[in-house]
Amino acid sequence: MFSFHLARLPLTTAVRALVRPPTAGRVPGLVHLEVLAGMELGSPVLSPRRLQLSRTAVFARWEDEESLEEFLATDPLGRRLADGWHVRLQFVRRWGAVAGLADLPEDADRSDPDEPVVAVTVARMRLPELLRFLHWGRPVERLVRDHPGTTLSLAAVRPPRSISTFSIWRTTREMTDMVFGRSPVPGPTRHIDAMAERERRDFHHEFTTLRFRPLSEHGTWEGRGGYVPLP
Repeated sequence: MFSFHLARLPLTTAVRALVRPPTAGRVPGLVHLEVLAGMELGSPVLSPRRLQLSRTAVFARWEDEESLEEFLATDPLGRRLADGWHVRLQFVRRWGAVAGLADLPEDADRSDPDEPVVAVTVARMRLPELLRFLHWGRPVERLVRDHPGTTLSLAAVRPPRSISTFSIWRTTREMTDMVFGRSPVPGPTRHIDAMAERERRDFHHEFTTLRFRPLSEHGTWEGRGGYVPLP
């Protein structure tokens, strides 16, 4: 199983987690984990909103739910995350690959077009392509941020190369319509145009998009919960 966590951490705790994140060798039942600093989708390039160190995001893969529960109850970082918000996830599909997640099958299950879905991207940047990435990526950030089909959407970074996005969608259909430029919103082709540019010359060393079925939601973020739509 997988989990995605959001929490406000003391600055020293957040930096320590970025520099020395938990590893499978130190945390029983952990398979893979990414610690990232929060970033506001669509924010100006030169803005503190693009690196919010105390707003920590953690994306993790576990052997089982019991391992996640033990981490949240006993690990120093886990206990901090337990005071925030997280969603537990069942893997459905994978496009592309990054180290640590490349063994996932491309298709693990079928999605109902009308069920909620969670999308996570993880990428390792080619730093010389950063300006191109920002040029093509920021319009996509705004598309996802402002899309009526999302209930929560954000990005996160781990300097210098790692970047991730996370979004919860009311339905799989609304997410796939966005991906293929069919949404009834201004500039609906921003995502598909950026993907065509990435195919022309890749922005990344590694890139994957993962689709999940939300299993359960825990805690609050920004003063509220209930981001996962009820069935």
